[in-house]
Amino acid sequence: MPLTPRAGREHDRQILRLAVPAFGALVAEPLFLLTDSVIVSHLPAPALGALGVASTVLSVLVGLCVFLAYGTTAAVARQIGAGNTLRAMRQGVDGLWLAAGVGLAIIAVVWPLAPSLVHLIGAEGELARQAVTYLRISLLGVPAMLLVLAGTGVLRGMQDTTTPLLVSVGSFALNAVLNLVFVLGMGWGVAGSAWGTVLAQSLGAAVYLALVFGRHRAPLRPDLAGIRAAGSAGVALVIRTACMQVVMTIAAAVATRMGDDQIESHTVAVRIWTLLAFALDAIAIAGQAITGRTLGAGDVAGTRTATWRMVMWGIGSGVVLGLAVVVARPFVPGLFDAGPVVAGELLDLMWVIAALQPVAGVVFVLDGVLIGAGDQRYLAWASMWTTLAYLPAALLVVGAGGGLTALWLALGVWMTARLVTLGTRAYGRAWLVIGA
Repeated sequence: MPLTPRAGREHDRQILRLAVPAFGALVAEPLFLLTDSVIVSHLPAPALGALGVASTVLSVLVGLCVFLAYGTTAAVARQIGAGNTLRAMRQGVDGLWLAAGVGLAIIAVVWPLAPSLVHLIGAEGELARQAVTYLRISLLGVPAMLLVLAGTGVLRGMQDTTTPLLVSVGSFALNAVLNLVFVLGMGWGVAGSAWGTVLAQSLGAAVYLALVFGRHRAPLRPDLAGIRAAGSAGVALVIRTACMQVVMTIAAAVATRMGDDQIESHTVAVRIWTLLAFALDAIAIAGQAITGRTLGAGDVAGTRTATWRMVMWGIGSGVVLGLAVVVARPFVPGLFDAGPVVAGELLDLMWVIAALQPVAGVVFVLDGVLIGAGDQRYLAWASMWTTLAYLPAALLVVGAGGGLTALWLALGVWMTARLVTLGTRAYGRAWLVIGA
């Protein structure tokens, strides 16, 4: 969609005002795990592999609850666009109460199942023991993690991505210090890494609660009808996220069964992929906030032009990140103190990760735009279809005895399928629903 230079600059300013702070906040999140990986990599094996196994379980659990951020952002942004500030804050508080309840439920259900879950991924012996230790300690921080998600969604919906950046940077800095002290200073091993992250996330959650209920003077009391509505609206996003988690969990399980060197290599590669994905997702966050606000205000034309501009930003960012991966590739094994086998695997995987970045740039932007539009039902169906496209590719890797590079090429098939389904939807008009 062609834009005049003036209109293009205006959209760029809106996008960057939201995306640049969101970039910092999003990058800080995977840096929690990346920092953990760097520190834990200095412990004897299988500590890093245990961190990877436990983190896979945690990623599934917390990832399924990402609707607390995304759904809240879209709901609050629509109300802000329609001029209903009080209603926007009420929906934000409903999301916070829902986050607290879901977090406590996860602890109660998953704690006794921790050994079975790590065995399901393929961990045995000492690897499984350390993975269970990390997982059970980390579960204590899940309510705080979910409150951070919901609190972030409230502020993003209010078109504020700067405050989440400040909270994320503070939490990341504290996490890094605590991990160094607990793991290397006090010798607590993987347990120390888990405790450091729990404490850092808890402080972040406390800050969000103070901001929402203090600065913005939101009503504290729970609204059961509103909480139920927030939960119902999030079901489609849970399905969407569950499908994505199925893909990544299958990949982790396949890598685990290839051997200890392969799961360590895969763990590092996933950390790098996640870091890059969160960086690209900054524009998607802007897409959620801008799309919700413009559709809430009834501005279809503005939504269209902003979407096109964000897609261009997604492509450009993906190209830049892909080139950055190529440049950084020779230094990655040394950063993680990798042995010869792990180093060789990582060097091969970096080529695949670099090649997928432009595709990921467009996919994440369109995903954010459709979430902001409240098009969750389509996203759920599309996610199921793209998962079905991935499964034959993953099974082919297992059946043919392929290695890690083949496994990551199968993930490339999944990303391409997402590009097709999201691009087709964005081209149409069904998702352009206006009003609060």
